[in-house]
Amino acid sequence: MIITKREPYSKEEVEKLKELFDPYIKTVIDVRKKICSAGCDRHFDSEKLLLEQGSKQSDLWGGGIDLETITIDCNSMINIRPKEGNTSNEIQNAKMRKEFEDLTNFFFKEIYEK
Repeated sequence: MIITKREPYSKEEVEKLKELFDPYIKTVIDVRKKICSAGCDRHFDSEKLLLEQGSKQSDLWGGGIDLETITIDCNSMINIRPKEGNTSNEIQNAKMRKEFEDLTNFFFKEIYEK
C-alpha cells in the first residue's frame, strides 16, 4: 500500500506501510515540496506517482527506514543521476542526504515516540 502525504504518518499508517517488507518501509521524498510517498514495492512506483502529481525528477530521492533499528538509508536506483553528479544508488551530496534524512525523521516521527 502506497500512502503519499505532506504530514507525518500516523501509527495506523505506519502499520499499513510496513506490511510489504516488514519491518522496512521504502520511501521517495520530494525534498522541495516536502511530500513523502511510502510503502511502495519498487521506488519507481512512488517516483512515478509523485511525477504524475507535478513533482520534478531532480527533487525526488529514494531510500527507506528500518523500523526495528530506526535506521534511515538513502539507497535507491532512482538516485543514480550522473548528469546531476550522483553516480551511486546512495545520495552522495551531503546537504541533500541530510535533508532527506531530516524529512524522513519528520514523516516517521511516530516511531520515535514509542
